[in-house]
Amino acid sequence: MAKVTGLSGNEIFCLALKNYSAGEIVVGNSVNSMGFLGGIGAGLKNMLGGEITQVTAAIHEGRANAFERMRKEAAQHGASGVAGVSSELRSFSGSTEFLFVGSCVHARDASSRFFTTAGDAQELYCHMDAGYEPIQHAFGNIAYSMGVGGGIMGSLKTLVRGEITEYSNIFNTTRHKALERLVSQAKADGANAVVGIRTTILPWMGTHEMLMAGTASRHSALPASADGTPVTSDLTGEELWAMTSLGYAPVKLLMSTSIYSLGVVGGFMAAFKSFTKGEISDLTTLIHDAREIAIARLKDEADELGAEEVVGVKTYIAEIGSGLVEFMAIGTAVKKMPGFAVKSAGLPAQAISRDKDTWMDGDFGFSLDRNGSS
Repeated sequence: MAKVTGLSGNEIFCLALKNYSAGEIVVGNSVNSMGFLGGIGAGLKNMLGGEITQVTAAIHEGRANAFERMRKEAAQHGASGVAGVSSELRSFSGSTEFLFVGSCVHARDASSRFFTTAGDAQELYCHMDAGYEPIQHAFGNIAYSMGVGGGIMGSLKTLVRGEITEYSNIFNTTRHKALERLVSQAKADGANAVVGIRTTILPWMGTHEMLMAGTASRHSALPASADGTPVTSDLTGEELWAMTSLGYAPVKLLMSTSIYSLGVVGGFMAAFKSFTKGEISDLTTLIHDAREIAIARLKDEADELGAEEVVGVKTYIAEIGSGLVEFMAIGTAVKKMPGFAVKSAGLPAQAISRDKDTWMDGDFGFSLDRNGSS
């Protein structure tokens, strides 16, 4: 009987090089009613701002249930693992569906340990060739709100230009809680590393949820301290492979968030100046300085960890209302360690070639986005 897999030709090729073959698509879901938590519960917690623990727990539980059902379906197929695991969160008239989808893989070695991975099979190849043996798709989340503090205090603070440290602290705390929960899950799974971490922030029922997902793994050359605190990295599979080939290992995924007020200059002066052509020098300086501060904080933390470099640094800026903007810098601290080397002399083209989408937009009389809503 024919198999139906979500893996591409490039992914199947990469799996074959590691003695795996592609198997069936597997799905796990859980539909939960979130009316109370999304309305009354969140409404009360919004008075304080920061994490909304009931919502965080409800979302995590829904995801955990869906993930376990996907694992059980894979076991029924006799799979050795599930690759390319992805998760979605969909709303249906007050209810939420938590969905996990992946594709079974089958090892030629029957003694192979069952695993799940957050990366696709191309990234899986890179991880395995760099010595990171996959254990489990791991995730950590946090649901949070700026609360009344974001309205009243924010309105007062925005009269002054510069960083709003109270907000910076709230956002830094929420960002790092998600990472801490990801690391805790990986440690419980017996991992000493979490690689390929991807971060998403989405609005949900009047709040925001930050989700960090990666592949809990083991690398035999990592120091014993990594068993207590697994190392973390958001490098792509290709980047991790390349850094490993140079003898580098990840130390920690670093994040720095600052909330800045554009102040009177950002609110009123910029509005007036926007009627004329030319640079708004005050805002140029403010935004430049904010980015520099965020990057400097990454450097300071890397120095405290004894890291040699922070690689793959990305910076983001987003307006969050009331004249406030968030600046975020994120990257992976690395250092050279003995015993780190790749297994192959080079990556095959199939491991780095991005798969091209062959679905062309058409007119079905309705639109269908990637989340499946019409």
